[in-house]
This record gives sequence, C-alpha cells and structure tokens, in this order.
Amino acid sequence: MSLISVNNLTKQFQRPIRQEGFTGAVKDLFHRQYEYKTAVNDISFQINQGEIVGYLGPNGAGKSTTIKMMVGILVPTAGSVTVNELIPYKNRKIHAKNIGVVFGQRTQLWWDIPVTESLLLMKYMYKIPNDQYRKNIELFSDILDLHEFKNTAVRQLSLGQRMRADLCAALLHDPKILFLDEPTIGLDVVVKEKIREFIKEINKVRQTTVVLTTHDMDDVEKLCSRVIVIDHGQIMYDGNISHLKDKYGSDEIITIEPEHNHDLISLRDKLLSLNVMDTKIKDLKLQITYNKGDINSMQILSKIMSESSIIDFTIQPCEIDEVIRRMYTENSLKGKLKI
Repeated sequence: MSLISVNNLTKQFQRPIRQEGFTGAVKDLFHRQYEYKTAVNDISFQINQGEIVGYLGPNGAGKSTTIKMMVGILVPTAGSVTVNELIPYKNRKIHAKNIGVVFGQRTQLWWDIPVTESLLLMKYMYKIPNDQYRKNIELFSDILDLHEFKNTAVRQLSLGQRMRADLCAALLHDPKILFLDEPTIGLDVVVKEKIREFIKEINKVRQTTVVLTTHDMDDVEKLCSRVIVIDHGQIMYDGNISHLKDKYGSDEIITIEPEHNHDLISLRDKLLSLNVMDTKIKDLKLQITYNKGDINSMQILSKIMSESSIIDFTIQPCEIDEVIRRMYTENSLKGKLKI
C-alpha cells in the first residue's frame, strides 16, 4: 500500500475582482465579483515508503500548493490525498506526528532563544521519550555539525546553520515522511553537500520517505531516484531520471584537447562529415555536441584520432535542468505531454 496517495487532486483559489474608480468601489460593496485560479488540476500519483521523490516545476506550477495539501495546511477543492492512511487536513494533530517539514525560507525554531532550547521545546511538544531524544540529538549533531552553534540564538545563525538546525528539528520525532521545500536555497556548496549527505543517510538508515521541491538540479541528481514534473497545475512526467534524460537529454558534449593547437580548425572542419549537432573551439580545445541516438563518442574519437593525437578528452552528459527546460518548451508548443 502506498504511503502517500494522491487521486484526482484539484485546488482552486478564489480572488476578488476589483472594479476601477469610486463607482466601482461602491459596486464592490454590494455585488462582489470573483475570479478563480486553478493551482493544481486533477493530478494523481502514489509514493511508497523509502522513496526520495523530486517534485519539480517552474514558479507558479503548483508545487508548493500540492505540498501544503499533503501537509494539511490547505484543503483540496476536489479529489483526495491520504498520507499514512490519514486525510491530512482532517487529522492535523495525528498527521503532524508522522511528518517532518522544512521550508527553505521559513523556520520552525524560536527566533530569540538558543538552538538547544528550541529543540528541547520540540521534545515536549512531540512528547519524545528521553532516550529517543538523546540518541537523535547525538546523531544529528555529529552529522550536521550542530556543536559549533547549538548555544547561539536562532536569529544570529547564518542561513546554512539555520537550515541544519531546522532539519534536526524536523526529524527529532522520527517522522515517516519528510517534506522539503527548497532546502538548499541560498546555501554555499559545502553546506549543500552536507545537507544532501544527511538526507541520504536518514533515508538509507531509517527508510524515511522524502518529498523534495527544488530549483537546484544538483539536489535532484544526487538525491532523487524518481521525479514528478508539474507545469500549470498538471503532471507532465512521473518516472525515473534516467528515462527522462533518455527522452529529452540524449545529447552529450565531448571536449577534446589535441596535441597540436594548429589542428583545431582542421579537425573541426573534418567533423562536418559526421552527424554532430555543433562544434566550437574554446580555450584551445574542441567542443563537440552530438546526439547519442545518431552517433556515439567512440565514432567521434576514432575520427579525431585518425587525424591527430589527443592529449585528453572529457564527456559531459546533458544536465537535468536543461532536460526539464526542453520539457517546458515542448509543453508550451504541444500542450500536456503524454509519457
């Protein structure tokens, strides 16, 4: 049985239409008109225990609205969502004990007291047994390096420190599911990597299910086995990353450094006979973009090596953000994708 089940879920928001001028304002007092915006439009998916799922889409696509319905903050307009066999908005107190939530731009910690005091307050809120609390504090402090700032007031923390403390707070009560909304936004590379390693460790050791929304495609590639892509409130894709890349990211870039620089232009011209997409010379190296379905790297290397000696070469696959950008482009041209 699925841990999270979303069936034909829809959410509409009602917004008042304000008429112009004094006369319009008077009319609004007696006869208010409204317009309706559909943020989430008849979506369905299932998430099993232990999965790390990336929930992706551009701004305004409906990601946060879906997360808020799964958390229990918003009530669906139509359809249903159940999390751990509970309807979130109807069972908020019980549901809150089974989930952890981290929103990148907000904190659940108390602003003016030290991190340790905030965590202790959460111990009492969730009625966490002493042994469980002590064990989790020790584990999370080691993995997230909380020791360096645990006695500092939350308002004095850097963004990276606060995010690590928020992750600790969200997982103190051993939730089955962790909802992460932009958990690495604005963080430096070192802190991002630390948080990613922590999420992978918790998922591996405790089988914690993770639902992640992010614009950082490194998060997706390093954490997620599955992605759900949403645009204009509708699901465009639901599946594994490798299939997504095969369909929309079948091109690669091979960068070649020949032994003699004067060979660059000659080599570029000779590649015109092959079915490559683009060639350019950059930093005394030859960059060749090609579609893996039309030609492979060995064919290109064989052609190059028949003409010149090679010092080094690298192959760069298509980035996931480029893959999703192409999906958006195709979606805008053809309507909803059927995959």
